[in-house]
This record gives sequence, C-alpha cells and structure tokens, in this order.
Amino acid sequence: MNSIKNIFRYSIKVITLALMLTGVVWGNTTVQTAMKSTEVSSQVVPLQPIMIQGPMPIEAEYFAALLDNVNIEYSGNAVFYRGTLDGYPIVVAKTGKGLENTAAATAIGIERYRPRLIINQGTSGGHDPDLNVGDIVLGKRSVNASNFKTQKLAKGEGSKPFQWLPMDLMASEESAGEGSSAKDAEKLRFYLGDKTLIVLASSLSSSYKRGKVVTGTIGSGNFWNNEIDRIAWLHKNMGTSVEEMETSAAAQIAHAYHTPFLGIRVLSNNITNHGEYDPTTAKDCQAFVADVVKAYIKSLN
Repeated sequence: MNSIKNIFRYSIKVITLALMLTGVVWGNTTVQTAMKSTEVSSQVVPLQPIMIQGPMPIEAEYFAALLDNVNIEYSGNAVFYRGTLDGYPIVVAKTGKGLENTAAATAIGIERYRPRLIINQGTSGGHDPDLNVGDIVLGKRSVNASNFKTQKLAKGEGSKPFQWLPMDLMASEESAGEGSSAKDAEKLRFYLGDKTLIVLASSLSSSYKRGKVVTGTIGSGNFWNNEIDRIAWLHKNMGTSVEEMETSAAAQIAHAYHTPFLGIRVLSNNITNHGEYDPTTAKDCQAFVADVVKAYIKSLN
C-alpha cells in the first residue's frame, strides 16, 4: 500500500515539474510569449552630391532656383545652396569672383560636401574670333593665364609683356623665379577636363539653341583684357578660346583632391569680333549645365 502511495507521490512531482517547465503552474496558469526583437539594416552610404560653381549671382542663382528642398549655408565669401535635382543631391556654390575666392570655395566645398564631381560654369570673354556671344566652350583644358616671369630689364628699358615667360608654380616646392628650380618652372600647366563629362556635354550640343558648343581652352586670371594684341598673343601662345577669372583655380584644387572636374563657359562678349556684352548668356549657360547634370544623373541609374 505504501509502495502505491510512494509511486503516486512521485508521479505527481514529475507531472508538476513538467507543467512548470511548460509555463503552467497549479492554480495559476501563465503563457510564455516570444521575445521581442528588432532588425537593423546595413548602413547605406549617402550619395555624393554634384557641385555646380558660379562666381556671381547671375551665374549661380538661376541654377540654385532649380533645386528642391534647398538649404543655404555660408562660409567665408562663398554661399552654398544644398538641394536636389531629379531626386539627386546637388550643391550650388556661389564662389565669388576671382582665383582666390574660387580656390577657397572649392577647397571648402570638397572638405564639407565630398562631391563626386565639380562643374565650374559661368560667363567669359572670347579670345577666338570664330566664337560668338552665346557660344559655349567645354574646357578640354584650363590654364592660369596670369602666371608670368618677366625678363630682367634695367631702369629705363621699359616693359616687354610679349616676352614674358610662363611660370608654373606647381613645378616644384622651390622657387619658381630664381635658383636651380626656376628653369623647370618656365612652362604652362594645363588642367584637363574630365573626358566622360566632355563626351556627355558634347552629346547634348544639338539641344542648345543660343549658339554652338565646342571644346577648347579656358584661360583664367584676375584681369579683364581689352587689348586686342594682348588677347591675340594669349590665343596664339596658350591656345585660349576664352578668358575668365575662376576655372583654372577650381581645376587646380579639384585635382589636388582627386575630384573629377569640368569647366563650362559661355561667351558673354568677344571683343575680337565686336561681340557686345550680354549678361543674359549666364542663364543660358546654367540651363545647358542643368541639362548636362540631368543626363549624368540619368546615366547613374
């Protein structure tokens, strides 16, 4: 009899333990629920923006107005308009005029926004008599057309600018004017435009109605040449198609940061063939550049 009772008690203990393990307790039933969880996706690398540069308000603000979701940021003399075009991130940089403003704005823009490419665009003065106001030059090359070393002339011997030698400040870290390093600096330094962008922009030339679209050399310097002979000398010796004050500075900094670059300039005047200044060309250039950017964005999909 005692054996039967012991077996019964043992069976009750086993059953009770089994029920406890399944979440059921005598007189107080509970149901064990699944643990809560969340899933964290892999990090998505943000899209690198395209940077569009223009020195003056008339050369930047039309493009900025094409953007959606615009935020405006300031740094030094530069203004940066951040937004999107066709859903892709764009930064329009109003750099300010001149080599120094452009170099500073380009370095700041690259450090801050890490663009995948830079297009410097705006107006320019013609050096090539075959180009007319409204024509666009795609910068196959750009060059600082104001870096020169003069001949040594004594007092009273005057100045002979047509004998000035080019001076490549990037030839070495040593002096570009005197010493053993100076001779190697007596050369032009051309910055080449991005070939892929040139091909893309050239393919859209038929859609540009204000003039023709050509490839050429953009000469930059803090000057405004009104001397026909001087312009002809630059055109002959440097191959300049147009002159302005920004492109080569932006190209130099973009090259230092390994950022693809292209200069696109519209002729707003051309003194070599009596082409009068027309500021409305600035809008035409920005509209063309917008078409180039849209085509580039579409090519990424």
